[in-house]
Amino acid sequence: MSTGLKPLVYEKPLEDPLVHLPRSTVLEFRKGQVIYHADQPASSVYLVINGRVKVSRQADPDLPVVIDIYRRDEFFGEGALVGLTRRGEEATALETTQVMSWTNAELEDVLLRRPRLALALVQMLVQRTNEFSSRIVSFSADNTARRLARSLLRLAERMGERSEDGSVRVLPLTHQLLSQYVGTSREIVTHYMNQFRREGYIRYSRKGMDLYVDALQAWLRADSTDSQES
Repeated sequence: MSTGLKPLVYEKPLEDPLVHLPRSTVLEFRKGQVIYHADQPASSVYLVINGRVKVSRQADPDLPVVIDIYRRDEFFGEGALVGLTRRGEEATALETTQVMSWTNAELEDVLLRRPRLALALVQMLVQRTNEFSSRIVSFSADNTARRLARSLLRLAERMGERSEDGSVRVLPLTHQLLSQYVGTSREIVTHYMNQFRREGYIRYSRKGMDLYVDALQAWLRADSTDSQES
């Protein structure tokens, strides 16, 4: 599924870390429950089994910034790989969520026995760094409407399911959450979400959001052309 950003192209399939990791105890968190907080030492890496997890940082007391949202079969808390004495970030369950976790010591033991896990983790981190770099470019070069559009496309690509009418269904995301992901206020996100809905790029309700990917990509291309001409 294309998002309008230049896709990351890999010459060969990425190694799957799940193939090399032993099963761990499954922990369950209810909606809104903190999995770990910013002042905890980074001692474990987590894997989402079911549900969704928001990882955020506090830019200041009134401005949380969403680093990313992780879904089934995605890792988070990778700061444990370098043994940070303070997480600096908070992980929160967006819905009832099950996760597995592995401590540094457990990972080191597995890595010694299964060296291809190290390759898989490195590839995952490089891929994640590339994705974060694209977001930084958008923060630097795009206005708020374009940042929001690119963010919606990225979330649809990572977490959406294609519907029969060609739209992509994404589970509910509040305007507050989107504002923290994009780096603006909830009121501004609401303004542009209403605009995108009036123009037929999205439909949304409490049950979820339907995103018309091709139409929103076309808007991004047209908006970019208009900006260059002006």
